[in-house]
Amino acid sequence: MKMLSSDTTRLLDKLYNLRGEDSVVLVSMDRERESAEQTRDRTSALKAELQERIGELTAEETVLADEGEKLKNALATIKKSEFSTVIDHLHIEFDPEAIKRKVENTLPLTLEKVAAEKKKAGEELVKVEDEMNEAIAKIEELGIRRDEALANQEKLNKYFELALSSNINITRDEITSLLSQFEFTDEEQREAAKLMMFPEDGLFLYDKAFNGRPASGSDVESEEPESLIEEEKENEPLIDDIIIDTKQTESKEEKPKKEEEAPTEKNEPAKAPAKEDLVNILTELGFDYLDFKNNDFNKLKEHFDAIVFKENVKVMDSFGINKDVFVDNIELLYDKDLKAKIDTLIKAGKQPQDIYLNPNVLVKYTLDELNTTIKMLQDSGLEPKNVPLMAY
Repeated sequence: MKMLSSDTTRLLDKLYNLRGEDSVVLVSMDRERESAEQTRDRTSALKAELQERIGELTAEETVLADEGEKLKNALATIKKSEFSTVIDHLHIEFDPEAIKRKVENTLPLTLEKVAAEKKKAGEELVKVEDEMNEAIAKIEELGIRRDEALANQEKLNKYFELALSSNINITRDEITSLLSQFEFTDEEQREAAKLMMFPEDGLFLYDKAFNGRPASGSDVESEEPESLIEEEKENEPLIDDIIIDTKQTESKEEKPKKEEEAPTEKNEPAKAPAKEDLVNILTELGFDYLDFKNNDFNKLKEHFDAIVFKENVKVMDSFGINKDVFVDNIELLYDKDLKAKIDTLIKAGKQPQDIYLNPNVLVKYTLDELNTTIKMLQDSGLEPKNVPLMAY
């Protein structure tokens, strides 16, 4: 029996959440957009109000100045003595000079007050317009970011489809580069890449249990469902975060084989190496097994030979050729004629740097074919060392 650890389940919850419409990335962007749209609408309405108010104050300022000037001019032409009789009999308090002085003293202050109010409204308008423009720019930015997020989501789903069909041929760098767009930590990126490149280590189990179970998309802890428990397949290696119920495994009794069916030492088939064996030897040789594509990793399992692996890495090192050449040319790691091929090329006048830049020659030809090719060049009157390896 095996069960995914809570850390692995939380990581896959986050990944699966990002695959759907309820992705926390998309939901967060939608909320930001909604808030920006509300700000845009509010500031747009406020802008209209302020513009109307500024227009009213401008008109008021003009009228006050015009009427005030006319009133002063009119009062200047009126003499109280010319209307003294009617003013006395009607008991009217009318003093043109006093009114004129009041107009002259208070009108400028009133105009200043109106101008100050208009200036304040203008300053407020600038702030409102800035806030509105920021909201509009935010909406446009979120539109672009959402398109990018949808493109990343589509790529993520493609990677998962390939992984779940056991047909993924994506490098770890491609996976981690994509996950970095979703702001995963380096450790989460590495672990996720491992799960996708080797889905038998937990992704198959999770995907089967996921059917109908909502993913949180966050780090909030939750109890692990029983559906994450599944019978362990015989001889299937597990990654570090899978718990093995050793008691149940040990208690299983093997059915006795019929004596006539028991294989002898001669006809007993060789056991396929466990994944851990390959991972361990690659680590010992200085490789990170996640640098190998899934298909290439399976090829190495198929041609597993620790002695040959070690010898070929040693050969490359002896010629000063960087061992990263094996990552994209994994056939060289289990090529038993590798040293003889390199010796042949060196003898033909090639430099280790030439071989490092053109490793496909070592992959393309067997040792006999390589010798035949060099002989054909010589028979044609060509000097092998003068013929670029890419032309071989």
